[in-house]
Amino acid sequence: MIGEHRYVLHSEWTGNRGSGTSGYRDYDRSVTIAIDGKSSMEASSDKPFRGDAAKWNPEDLLLAALSECHLLSYLHACVQAGVVVVSYRDEATGLMVEDGRGGGAFREVVLHPQVVVADAAMIEAAEAAHAQANEWCFIANSVNFPVRHEAVVAAA
Repeated sequence: MIGEHRYVLHSEWTGNRGSGTSGYRDYDRSVTIAIDGKSSMEASSDKPFRGDAAKWNPEDLLLAALSECHLLSYLHACVQAGVVVVSYRDEATGLMVEDGRGGGAFREVVLHPQVVVADAAMIEAAEAAHAQANEWCFIANSVNFPVRHEAVVAAA
């Protein structure tokens, strides 16, 4: 199935302390993110950028999107390869570097999937499925930095 898919998200700044953006320290970085029919999410900037560390920030969301996209693509690749996955978890890490001009960029993301398959005979195919998942992941194909995988696959 080839097609275009459009997504709609509502974000609303909720951090006006009464004087708007009258000064850099005069406003809160709080945001509510919502998609119709789904629970809303409280977000902010990252703590080093005067944000609320208890809320999701854009960098967290990018890392989460890459991790989840790989996971879902990987499960599909395993089904096609005849691999039965019984558990999957990831400890994703990302490196973002500031440019000294108020901006910056991610340099890389490393996914650390820990996969358990139903049978030891499936391990080789399960390891190979990560490359296929990376080719299919819409999010990994949309970023301009490497998304690497350091996977561990074991049998149940």
